[in-house]
Amino acid sequence: MRSLILPGILLVTISILSASPEIVKFEDHFTNDTMRIDYHHIWDGNKELISLDRIYREGEWAGNRNVLLDPFKYGKYKIKLFNEDGSKMIFSKGFDSYFGEYITTDDASEGIKRSYHETALIPYPVLKSLLNIERTYPDGSNIVIFTRVIDPDSVDIITGKPEKDIKVIKVHGEGKPSASLDIVIVAEGYTGSEENKVKKDLNKVKDIFFSLEPYSSSRNKINIYGLFKPSDDSGTDEPRIRSFRNTSVDTTFNSLGSPRYLLTEANKKLRDITSAAPCDAILIMVNSSRYGGGGIYNSFCTFTIDNEQVDYLILHEFGHSFSGLADEYYSSSVAYNEFYPRGIEPVEPNITALLEPGKIKWSDQVSKNTKLPTNWNKDEFDKMNTDFGRKRKKLNLKIEELTRSGASEKEILKAKRAIELLMLRKEEENRGFFKKTGKAGIVGAFEGAGYSSEGLYRPTQDCIMFTIGKKPYCKVCEQAVKKMIRKYSD
Repeated sequence: MRSLILPGILLVTISILSASPEIVKFEDHFTNDTMRIDYHHIWDGNKELISLDRIYREGEWAGNRNVLLDPFKYGKYKIKLFNEDGSKMIFSKGFDSYFGEYITTDDASEGIKRSYHETALIPYPVLKSLLNIERTYPDGSNIVIFTRVIDPDSVDIITGKPEKDIKVIKVHGEGKPSASLDIVIVAEGYTGSEENKVKKDLNKVKDIFFSLEPYSSSRNKINIYGLFKPSDDSGTDEPRIRSFRNTSVDTTFNSLGSPRYLLTEANKKLRDITSAAPCDAILIMVNSSRYGGGGIYNSFCTFTIDNEQVDYLILHEFGHSFSGLADEYYSSSVAYNEFYPRGIEPVEPNITALLEPGKIKWSDQVSKNTKLPTNWNKDEFDKMNTDFGRKRKKLNLKIEELTRSGASEKEILKAKRAIELLMLRKEEENRGFFKKTGKAGIVGAFEGAGYSSEGLYRPTQDCIMFTIGKKPYCKVCEQAVKKMIRKYSD
């Protein structure tokens, strides 16, 4: 797609300029429950539409009752709730979506129509309230693409009850939901006979999660729940080898045509499961050894549990879905076109277009006497990654061909192990390269980020948002995560 600004978009002209900035008191506007609003987000070939599906009244509102207006600018979309006449905003939240990624692809630009199911969670209002869903454009402008007055006493609102076959497994924490970050981990692709593996894997995730700052020092502010709905089959869909499984939330590799991208379009199934526990953030733990995952801000993240790089996958993808961190890599193939338009500063906290070097968004953390942009032997690194990408692609194609041709399990496992070893060697090679540059720990502006080799910059030479491997967030990313944890727990 040549531009993220789409012609012919549906415009709803409702003024919200009069919205009051005053502090919102939870008890003045909301009950203790959660309102779940399900809707269809539609691309009809040249414009964006939203169609309401159903509204549910569910359990206790898990969000921080002292922070009802979103303090961040992250996300391509915004949920905004006002009193009925639109004069006072009483709740807001930014988010990204699978739909938002689809409209940056070739298929969307060629007019291929698609519909995605999505959910907005808000505290349950006491009185009729005006709900807006807004689209934020790269230049910072907002357009209302859906608006409706919600009547909390409507007979059409469904009183939701969690499904009986969902097991809630308390993994960590005893904090009050409204004063804690509540994380749910959905066990995906586990059969009923694999419940013990579910519990073992949940503890594995917990240990990985708390091995890294700032999560480790914030563990008393975090609750973690495991949610287990047995699947008919183990694993997940792998379309490129014609392997399809019947699982609890229908995850699949090859999302948006990207081999390693692992997502789900079964939003209703997912939300029916996550309604069983207090929920601020969703992780989908996929019972597979193949490397893959994905993360969409304030929607969900996925990761496969049984691969060599699971530590990286969990913490990298959760960085996207929870804290709005951008990908800092630029050499791997993705399905997007011009995800970050040239000449516009991205909203994500960890990448910049460096339009005004003196006003870089992480200026308070730039190392003393560091030049912007910051040299880091980029040409040498690019050559290393070109060789790695070619080898990994060749091995992936070999695995697909072996599987389709009915090769023995031994041959397939050997090829899969070859990829794992290749990635481990790459991790070691990267460590050696970054050590040689002498830029370890320096915060500056390193060119190459956000799927773009030129024109976008990241804070440090390496970070878990940049290259694969066991490593920390950089100082800038860590600070962004800290701020988000405080939003839910302070």
